[in-house]
Amino acid sequence: MARTILRRVLQAIPVLFVAISTTFILTRMIPGDPAAQMLGPQAPPDAIAALRVRLGIDQPIPVQYMQYFAGVLQGNFGWSTSYNQPVMPLILQRLPATLMITLTALLLAAIVGIPLGVETALRQNTWFDYLFMVLALVGVSMPIFWLGLMLVLTFSVGLGWLPAMGMGSFSNGVLDVVSHMVLPVLCLATIPMSTFARISRSSMLDTIGADYIKSLRSRGIKESAVIWKHALKNALPPIVTVFGLQLAAAFTGAILTETIFSWPGLGTLIVNAVNARDYSLIQGIVLFSAVVFVGVNLVVDIVYALINPRVGLEEGGEGK
Repeated sequence: MARTILRRVLQAIPVLFVAISTTFILTRMIPGDPAAQMLGPQAPPDAIAALRVRLGIDQPIPVQYMQYFAGVLQGNFGWSTSYNQPVMPLILQRLPATLMITLTALLLAAIVGIPLGVETALRQNTWFDYLFMVLALVGVSMPIFWLGLMLVLTFSVGLGWLPAMGMGSFSNGVLDVVSHMVLPVLCLATIPMSTFARISRSSMLDTIGADYIKSLRSRGIKESAVIWKHALKNALPPIVTVFGLQLAAAFTGAILTETIFSWPGLGTLIVNAVNARDYSLIQGIVLFSAVVFVGVNLVVDIVYALINPRVGLEEGGEGK
């Protein structure tokens, strides 16, 4: 297990290097001058030139890259020109808000999607199964930005049941924050819920036809125990893998979701950074997200090996 974790960590190094380099190049391709953006259209050229020198963007691109890369190796992600503070504390300040909706959405998607997928596997080729397949396909195909707008129009503008903007405040009570979370969480949970249901259905169909399941049933074990204790346990590895992928997708979807609902997380932060040509903040958020994705994949590999010991045995055999 330790060798597996070490190998995964070493494999992550080139991934992060590519993320750093690609993000640096793409940010420099954004049209506009950060100094002119900060000072406004009426700023004199001398002031813009002086600010460019202070920001270090007057240097050649290779020099800027080496300076940024050296700073990252030292744990310095740069200074946000639009918020006038270091990048990392700003990211950590916005991270809890993003985690609130992404983790809640994934938890909701798993609680609803996995049992639904198991139930449809048990009712294969029935009207319930066919209806589920149609709804799951619609859920996976639905664009987040369109769904978010429809939720706002229906539940905020039309019915007036839920707030559409902002995060609320704990000073006004927990229910104020929860009411603001409902729509963005539903928006983010739709695609992973459909994905969990489809993967659970497919994995359960492969499992419930296995010989050991028939043996358990022949021994008179309760059907609920056979399905939820034995079959589902062996159907979990693909679901765990998909969970890690959906966590990454939820972070990506949060950019659109937070923008639609004005949720003060990393999504709105990076959109504001792009509009302000804030190079350091853009690079910091993307690099932080890459580290999170790599960490999630590492955790998924470890959990996969724990619930499926054959993975560890096979990797141990390769090392001999």
